Amino acid sequence: MENRWLEAFVAVAEELHFGRAALRLRMAQSPLSQVIRKLEREVGTPLFDRSTRSVQLTAAGHALLPHAYRVLEEIELARQSARATIGSVYGTVSIGFAGAQNHHTLPALTRAVRQRYPEIQLSLTGRVMTRDGVEQVERGALDLAFVGLPLPPTSLESRLIAQEPLGAVLPSDHPLAQSEAIDLLDLRDEGLITTPTQAGSALQDRAIQACLHAGFRPRIVQEITDPFMILTLVAAGVGIALMAAGVADILPSGAVWLPIAGDQTYMNHGLAWLPTNPSRALRAVLDVASTVLPTPADPAAIL
Repeated sequence: MENRWLEAFVAVAEELHFGRAALRLRMAQSPLSQVIRKLEREVGTPLFDRSTRSVQLTAAGHALLPHAYRVLEEIELARQSARATIGSVYGTVSIGFAGAQNHHTLPALTRAVRQRYPEIQLSLTGRVMTRDGVEQVERGALDLAFVGLPLPPTSLESRLIAQEPLGAVLPSDHPLAQSEAIDLLDLRDEGLITTPTQAGSALQDRAIQACLHAGFRPRIVQEITDPFMILTLVAAGVGIALMAAGVADILPSGAVWLPIAGDQTYMNHGLAWLPTNPSRALRAVLDVASTVLPTPADPAAIL
């Protein structure tokens, strides 16, 4: 298997069009098709479903793509490292994050990485919930993911980076909006806006746990992937939300955040990565994260 075969495969996989991929690679379409056929013979299975109207990746093509990215990235990293001055680190680190829940932790990490390792490129993907993040890191589509802890059984390593109490987000004209703290049971008849079940959201898990602990099962009226849109819908009067204290300083007009009285439920923010990932750039980012996002000195129990 030759490197140029993988470069051709990635170009066709991203363009899903042999003509555009050929232009991108500065070659004719016929030789490109021959390269793809050679690669398919090498791996022993078709990588694309071709028709007169469309080109689509097969299941085998989808499986190969993240590995092709990794091989090409490592080749480029090797080239750069050979030319680099001693101590420089090159490469790309792909990071998945949820959105508003990471508005304190993500900027701190990205700023510090760019200052210390300007040659490292960060590829950021938003709206990545915990289970999605775990799955993408496991299959190599992401190098690092911001997640909620604890994780389900997984091959990943993880580390706690922040812990925030869960609170209630209410419309500013809600009868309880002026309270200093709120009894969660007083919200038992309210509709809850939260992140999607199918995405494996740690936020939804913690919110439901808090409600069950208070003595009721919440009625979910809307599921939204973007945490900031949850705040916006609360401000619009669609329902209420349970979110970590960190969102209190980014609330849209028309919404308020209130602490919950009594026993606290915490959102446990973490980072997760695959320990067998050979990327030096990832190791450099994790080293920076250990400095700018240290594990809390005395965290509450992570349950």
